[in-house]
This record gives sequence, C-alpha cells and structure tokens, in this order.
Amino acid sequence: MTEREIPIRELKEFRIGQAEDEKAGTGCTVIIGCEEMRAGLDVRGGGPASRDSRILEPVAAAESIHAVVLAGGSAFGLGAAGGVMELLEKRGIGFDVGVTKVPLVVQSDLFDLTVGSVQVRPGPDMGYAAALAALDAPNYRDGNYGAGCGATVGKWAGMETCMKSGIGSYAIALGELKIGALAAVNALGDIYDWKTGRKVAGLLSEDRKTFRSTEELMLQSYVPRDNKFTGNTTLGVVLTNARFNKTQLTKIAAMAQDGFARSIRPVHTSADGDSIYALSAGHVSADMDLVGTLAAKVMSEAILQAVYAAKSAYGFPAASEWKRETE
Repeated sequence: MTEREIPIRELKEFRIGQAEDEKAGTGCTVIIGCEEMRAGLDVRGGGPASRDSRILEPVAAAESIHAVVLAGGSAFGLGAAGGVMELLEKRGIGFDVGVTKVPLVVQSDLFDLTVGSVQVRPGPDMGYAAALAALDAPNYRDGNYGAGCGATVGKWAGMETCMKSGIGSYAIALGELKIGALAAVNALGDIYDWKTGRKVAGLLSEDRKTFRSTEELMLQSYVPRDNKFTGNTTLGVVLTNARFNKTQLTKIAAMAQDGFARSIRPVHTSADGDSIYALSAGHVSADMDLVGTLAAKVMSEAILQAVYAAKSAYGFPAASEWKRETE
C-alpha cells in the first residue's frame, strides 16, 4: 500500500482556526473535533507552559476532550483557552453537567515575548476568535500565523542571531487511514532536513551570513548557563482518523517525539517546553505502532514546512528569503 500526501484540511474530523496579532508578534491556533475527540500528550521539554494537561493522563476520568489550543505568550497566554470555552459553551459543545455543558479545553504555549510586544499576549478574545474561525470558517495556513506568528529558532547565542520560523503542517493518507501533524516551531536549537541531514535554519554567524552549529557552540564550555530562556518551545499535534483511546494516543504522541529529535538539534532541553498532543477523531481501525511510526514522519515534515513557509519578520530572516540573500 502506497501513502500519498494530502492537505491537512482533508482530515475532516478536525477543524482548525487561527488568530494572531501580527504587530505584537503572537497568536494562537485552535483545533476542535467535529465528533468525539480523544487525546494523549507527551512532554519532553523542561519548561512547559500548559493548562489542564492532567485530564489527558490515562488515570483521569475524561475519555475525550473538545479543543486543543496552541499559543504564544508563554504562561501569560494560557488565558486564551477561556475564550475557546466561552464560545463552545454558547454553541452547546462540552461535557453535560445538567445545568450547562463544560468544554474540556487543553492548552500549551510557546515563549515569544522577546519577538514583538512583551505586553501583548493571547487572551480570551484571541482564543474566541480562533475558535470561531475553526467552527465557522477554518482558516489554517502555514507560516507566520496562529501560534507560529512569533516563532523563531536558533537562540543559543541570543535573539540577534536567530531566524524566523512559524507553524507548519503535513498529512498523508494510506488507504482509508489519514494522519497529519501541526508543528509550531520555536526551538532553542537548529532545524535539519531529516532526510538529508542538511541544516535549513537556526543559529547564524555574528554577521548573519552563514550558519553556526548550536551543538558545536555548546561544546565550547561545560559551565552551566544561568538563563537560556531567550524564547523557546516547539509544540506539535498529531491528528488521525484512526480510533484510539487516550492511553494509546499518549504512546503515539511519545513516538511522534522522534520527529522532533530527527529535525531539531539540540531538542528537549531544560529551556524548551517541547510537547506533542495526539488526537483521534474517527473510526478507522489501525495498528498503533504503525500510526506512531507515521506520526514521527509527518511531524518531521511539518517542522520543515514551518521553516520553509515562514516569512522574514521582526528583524529575523526566514530560511527561504535568507537563502536568496546569500546565494
């Protein structure tokens, strides 16, 4: 059986909306299930900013959730989920508690406070707008949108020599099975093409004309650094129409972390909050290990797309435009 590439929008079990403040350099992306949406989560970074992630643990009671929010603003941006909940309650979407329906919304944020305006962060209004787009007019785009609006990579030496990144997607179909990934790429480390090993974005030289290797720069000293939080965390979401429970989805999310490891070096550091959600909304029967293996692949491709779709902004060069300047 041969896999084929498909647009992320062909995963019709999910609706994706985005909102951003381009001037402030921040935004959010909301994924809402069109039917029962089960979810698992794997966190490998040492500095995650998240909301209600404990409900995804296998021992927690909730068997399904209603939305996932990816946003900028670090911990300040976690209020965006409140706006998503407000809209979903108005639409009658949520867990029925008799007097109302309580939407179960989880959120993870990346750190973009050093990009645009430190005072402007995603909040309930932005979350509401992104959720409204998801429900009524899905507007997902790769690049400097949603949670990728203020994303950058290659920050070991500071923001002066990093590059612009964004949010990216990639999806495939294998017979009836569909699996895709979103990646908001905001890494401390460098980005590599997982198929060739070639570096495509990350830490620049001091004159910003060539690449430097973050790993090689790290090797120059083993003395602990006091503060690496110059703006990090890569967030990923795996989406599939195969039917899994949240224990299985937690394993699929963990396997998808191989996609991070193939494409980002270094990855899962104490200064990153690297997190991957795996979402299932559908009824296709599929092998969990096959889907996990494919999840790593589509995640690597989504990371590449996030880098290639990004446009230069806020003084940071993007990979496609920077290549033309140096060729």
